[in-house]
Amino acid sequence: MTDQAVDTNGVRLSAHDGARDHFLGRTRELKELRADIERAGLDTLSGRKAPRARVLLIAGRPGSGRTALAGELVRQVADRYPDGVLRARLSEPDGTPVPVGRTARELLTALERPAPAGAAEDELTEALRAALADRRVLLLLDDAAGAEQVDALLPQAPDALVVAVSAGPLTGVADVRPCTLGGLDTKSALELLARFTGSVRITVDPRSAESLVEVCQGHPAALVLAGGWLAARPKAAVSDLAKRLRAADDGTDGTPLARVFRHVQGDLPGPAVRMLRLLSLAPAGLIDPHTASSLAGCSVSAARAILDDLVALGLLRAVASPLPQYDVPGCLHPLLRAGAESQERPAELQLARARMLERTVRLLQSCRAITETDSPQAREKLNAMPPEVRFPNPRAAADWLRIRRSALLASARLAVADGELDTLARRLMSQLVRAMVAHEGTQAAAADLYDVHGLVLDVAERRGLAREQAAALLNLGDVDAQTGRTREALARFRLALAAGRRANDPYATGRAMESVGGAYQELGDYDRAADWFGRALAERLARGEREQAARLYGRIATAHTYAGRYGEGLRNWRAAVAGHRRSGDVAAHARALSELARVQEYAGRLEESLRTCHEAVEWARRAGDARLQAALQIRLADTLERLGDPAAARLHRAAAERMLAEKAPESDTSPKRDADACEIRSASSED
Repeated sequence: MTDQAVDTNGVRLSAHDGARDHFLGRTRELKELRADIERAGLDTLSGRKAPRARVLLIAGRPGSGRTALAGELVRQVADRYPDGVLRARLSEPDGTPVPVGRTARELLTALERPAPAGAAEDELTEALRAALADRRVLLLLDDAAGAEQVDALLPQAPDALVVAVSAGPLTGVADVRPCTLGGLDTKSALELLARFTGSVRITVDPRSAESLVEVCQGHPAALVLAGGWLAARPKAAVSDLAKRLRAADDGTDGTPLARVFRHVQGDLPGPAVRMLRLLSLAPAGLIDPHTASSLAGCSVSAARAILDDLVALGLLRAVASPLPQYDVPGCLHPLLRAGAESQERPAELQLARARMLERTVRLLQSCRAITETDSPQAREKLNAMPPEVRFPNPRAAADWLRIRRSALLASARLAVADGELDTLARRLMSQLVRAMVAHEGTQAAAADLYDVHGLVLDVAERRGLAREQAAALLNLGDVDAQTGRTREALARFRLALAAGRRANDPYATGRAMESVGGAYQELGDYDRAADWFGRALAERLARGEREQAARLYGRIATAHTYAGRYGEGLRNWRAAVAGHRRSGDVAAHARALSELARVQEYAGRLEESLRTCHEAVEWARRAGDARLQAALQIRLADTLERLGDPAAARLHRAAAERMLAEKAPESDTSPKRDADACEIRSASSED
């Protein structure tokens, strides 16, 4: 297994985090941490084998270099763990804990293990522990908000190691080895400053440099901001900055990081200051030029230039990504948020959020539309979009969707939680679902789609939107059914039926009835299944939907066949055959004949089954369905053997083998939309 970097907030941690050429100091802490790995645990001292992984804790304030120290430790000991390194971030930039289930799902995905959509937290954590059992893995859990998060993710593998990063102790996790960080030593702090300013400015005035380190209390994040400010002003003296920071210490906020931040921010141009404050609104703390542009109300190119300037000052970090992306250091997020709340009116913050969501909707529209260029209407709509939101080709759109996935999902969660932007939230989720289905397909994106449909349901219930509620319940029920949670699916389908009736939506009502029947069939209650399929059939017939009615005749016949009522099964399959013949669907006609022949065989009517099979082969030939023809030839062979004609059976088997040999397996990698998937209805016609 390779080094896997998983960040549930969307920032993929670089495999080079904490590399030697980027790491300074902490020699004593590293030595102690490495010694703790070798030291006997409490279980070992009592004569028992450790039941789970050893846990090391690196505790310190945000910005103290705790993540860098963890990364360096991982780099130094990674070769001891041949099954690989996994990394996850357990808090949002604003400090909100990431749900344990989401983290477990991301880690399972990194391990290439199945993580069923909609699975409960306990199921996902159990699957993760099973995947890590008896493995020598190293798990780095960054920014842990509490002991519960860490405890739920601990591998049940005594040879594994967990390195947790947190602001304080993890009370409740047994046998934790803590390492608490303070400031950097003076030598390392000076070297950190020199990386920004150059060694000359430090060596010519070492006392001032040491004074600056003292003002910053050796705090790495504060030193980075100070170094960035000095680097942007080559003529500024180190002593001047130290004096200004001492003078700024008015006792209202004794945090050195806050003082340096206020000083650096105070020297920024007005547009950059405002953009910096508004970046605290970015979902998951992940920023790209479009996000910054929409928040600040400026052009994309101007936003990109300001973002790069902020990176140079240490106020932002550039994320290793094929597309330009940035993130706000966690230690600065509270300062930015406080500045936004104090300097911006609530209405201006809400407008900035609305602009950001609207830009995201437009990008998602473009991302989906680029896959539909064979449609003149889609091409016309795509050409009408502003150039800055267009993608040059489908591959670029797919890459953008993949890279921005975490930020897009976070946008949906934040929009729903806001409660004041429900119209925009509905449009965003509608376009997000369509874009994911267009580029990935319903199966590949099932887990993300399940979460989005859950958010849609929240908004629909809050706003009393029965039609959207029915659509969300149907989609959630479909995923529950596909992952074996049939009783949960049945409950959702019944709720969807009630919502569809309230909305007077015949499509949702009919679909819900059919889905209820399918759930009962899966549960083995074939009488109720046939009854519900019959109700759905009556709805289709009343609306004159003959093709759907023919399909439902087949579902009723299947339920009766499972129950052993072959007479009812035959009657309904004949109705299905007649319906497909009238509608002119040759392929469906052939498949229905095939199923009719199967039931005739079950009923012991072998001669009738033989005749029906021959008829089905002819219709399959007309439909050009070589696979169905081959399957029918095999069924003919089986029936002939039962009738005592092995020679004819061999001929049909040979014919089937020729057909399968001539028809090479087709690989269709293009994502397909589930025919039963219920679209999220948007209030805007343009969506």
